[in-house]
Amino acid sequence: MKNIAVLTSGGDSPGMNAAIRAVVRSAVYYNMQVYGIQRGYEGLMHGDIKRLTASSVGDIIHKGGTILKTARSPRFMTEEGRNQAFYQLRRHQIDGLVVIGGDGSFRGAQTLQGSGTATIGIPGTIDNDLAYTDYTIGFDTAVNTVLEAVTKIRDTSSSHEKTTIIEVMGRNCGDLAVYAGVAGGAESIIIPENPVTYEDVIHKLDEGRARGREHHIIMLAEGAGSASNLQQQIVEETGEEARVTVLGFIQRGGDPTASDRLLASRMGLRAVEELRAGTSDHVIGIDRGELFAESINTALTAESKGNEELMRLSSILSV
Repeated sequence: MKNIAVLTSGGDSPGMNAAIRAVVRSAVYYNMQVYGIQRGYEGLMHGDIKRLTASSVGDIIHKGGTILKTARSPRFMTEEGRNQAFYQLRRHQIDGLVVIGGDGSFRGAQTLQGSGTATIGIPGTIDNDLAYTDYTIGFDTAVNTVLEAVTKIRDTSSSHEKTTIIEVMGRNCGDLAVYAGVAGGAESIIIPENPVTYEDVIHKLDEGRARGREHHIIMLAEGAGSASNLQQQIVEETGEEARVTVLGFIQRGGDPTASDRLLASRMGLRAVEELRAGTSDHVIGIDRGELFAESINTALTAESKGNEELMRLSSILSV
């Protein structure tokens, strides 16, 4: 394998730059030429592809976002779009492609089978919603970003003796809410994997008030319901004001933590070595600290069960 390329696709996540750096420098170490594809699959179709060197990725390991930029590309999923991508891969004589992103990005990599280019995926998403791997790049940083916000919001919530609903990202995965909720001492955590009714939350709120609790923090994963609907129901049922904070895209930004930089670096090297070994249509994951390669199809069909241990811990410690 002589020429490989790397792209980032879908939502950005802290640590993507560290992964790009690892891919590029690993390729240089193994005497490969490496190319960066701008704006994901959209840039691939348009041939926005540039040669990268070791110096091209200097001083980026600590930066959030992605130097390659990213974009969503529905057109890539059309036959015309795929044919354009195939043409650009052949034109640049790219033997292997590293795709950094989430499930949509991995599905895009699957469509490139038959193009003559081997593909390896690296999980980059703050949502941690790829069940085949323990952690995705960017998740740890996002948890810490949410945790910092929770700590500050708690001060105001406590001072004003109010209930505060904090809505976090995660799509249909509740990991951000669970990890940040437990670490931040939230009294209630609502996630898609372990559905509870709003009545259950209000009952817990009432119990806390009866025991003398002066405020209540509710962590709500975006895939588990609407913060505004919960806010309205709390007011109607209890007569008390509930405040809502939707953290939004602040969760995607910021410098990656040491954990995310290490994970991204390890996965970047492993992706290049898998390509050198002839592996294709696979993604890199981590299981109890050990890296592994799994077929894309198997990875995408893995079922998420949520973190039952942390949910149980939360229910006990939030009495």
